[in-house]
Amino acid sequence: MSLEFWVVVSLVLASVPAINVMLNLLFYRRTPTVHRAGNETPAVSVLIPARDEEVNIRTAASRVLSNDSRNLELIVVDDHSTDGTAEIVREVTTEDSRAQLVNAPALPDDWGGKPHSCFTGAANATGDYLVFVDADVALEPNAIERLVAFMDTTRSDLASGIPRQVTKTLTEKLVVPLIHFILLGFLPMMGMRWTRRPSFSAGCGQLFIARRTAYEETGGHRAIKASRHDGIELPRAFRRFGLKTELFDATDLATCRMYNNAREVWRGFAKNATEGMASPAAIVPWTVLLIGGQVLPLVLLLVAWLTNSGSPAIPLAATATALVFITRWVLAWRFEQSFLGALLHPVGILILVAVQWFALVRESAGHRLACKGRTCCRRRSSSRMLLRWP
Repeated sequence: MSLEFWVVVSLVLASVPAINVMLNLLFYRRTPTVHRAGNETPAVSVLIPARDEEVNIRTAASRVLSNDSRNLELIVVDDHSTDGTAEIVREVTTEDSRAQLVNAPALPDDWGGKPHSCFTGAANATGDYLVFVDADVALEPNAIERLVAFMDTTRSDLASGIPRQVTKTLTEKLVVPLIHFILLGFLPMMGMRWTRRPSFSAGCGQLFIARRTAYEETGGHRAIKASRHDGIELPRAFRRFGLKTELFDATDLATCRMYNNAREVWRGFAKNATEGMASPAAIVPWTVLLIGGQVLPLVLLLVAWLTNSGSPAIPLAATATALVFITRWVLAWRFEQSFLGALLHPVGILILVAVQWFALVRESAGHRLACKGRTCCRRRSSSRMLLRWP
C-alpha cells in the first residue's frame, strides 16, 4: 500500500477524537456557582474510603469540612490501614463534630476493597445526597453546595466529575492528562445525554454524587462489588434502572494528585486496565485508534518529508499532525494541564498503549497487580470497548 493510503488512514483516525473533543466541550460544563446559606443546603454525607492514606487524609478531610454547611457529615471509612490513617481521622473527629471514623468490616472474598468501603460508608450515612471522594482529592470550600445545585439543575440521579489533575513528574504529565483525552475524544456526550442506555456510561471514580434514594434503589456499590473500576460500573448500574447519570467538569471544584512517580503511574493505570481498554476484545481496536491516530501522523509526516514526496502526502500528514497537537493543546488549556505533556503527546500515547498490553499479558498469565498490599478481586472483563480509568 502506498504512503498516501496510510496518510489518509491516519488523517481519518486523528479526526475522530478531534471532532469529538470540540463537540463534547460544548456539553461538558462546570457546576453552577451558588450562594446559599449554610443551613439551607440539603443533608449531604461525604464518604471517603481510605486505606493507608496518612499522607492525604488530613487534607482531604479538612477540605471537606471547610464547607460551612450545618447539614454536612463526613464519614471516613478506614479499610484496615497499616499506617496512621485511623489516628489522623480520630484527631479530625475531635476537632469537628461533623466528622466520624468508621472501620470497615473484614473484606468478603467476592468484594473489591474500594466498593466495600464505599458501601460501608453509605450504610452509615444519613444524608439525602451521598458524595464519594477519593482520599487524594481536595475539594474547594463551596464544592458541596455546587454539587447539590448541579444535581438539582440537571435532575440527575448520579453525577461524576474529573478534578483538576496535579502532575509534577514527567511521566505524570505524559499519561495522567490522557484521562480527559480518552473520555472527551471517544465518548459521544450527546448520546450520553439523550439516552440512558448503559453502553453510554462514563464517570470518574475520584468524585461522585448520588441521590440516596437512587443509590439504594440500584444497590449502589453492592451492584459493582467485584469491580476494580467504579468510574464506569457505577453509572452503568444506575442506567440499568433507567436512571439519569451525568458528567461535569470539576476543574475548579477539586484537585487530585493520583500518583507521585513513574512506577505508581504504570501500576495505577494497569491495575484495572483489563476491565476496559485492555480487555481481549478491545485492546486491538484501541491500539489502532490511538497509535494510528495519534502517533502515526507524525511518523508519516517525517517519512514524507525525508523522502521528498511530491504527492499530497506531506500536506495531508501535516493536517493530521496538526489535528493531533491542536486537540491536545486545547485540552491542556481548558483543564489546566501541562503543555509539556501536550507537546510530547505521542510519547504519552505510546506509554498508555504499552500499559494496556502489559496489563493484558499479565492478567492472561494469571498475575494480578496488588492494590495497596491487597490482590485485586478477580472479575470477568467486559467484551465491550469501554472507557475505564483509575
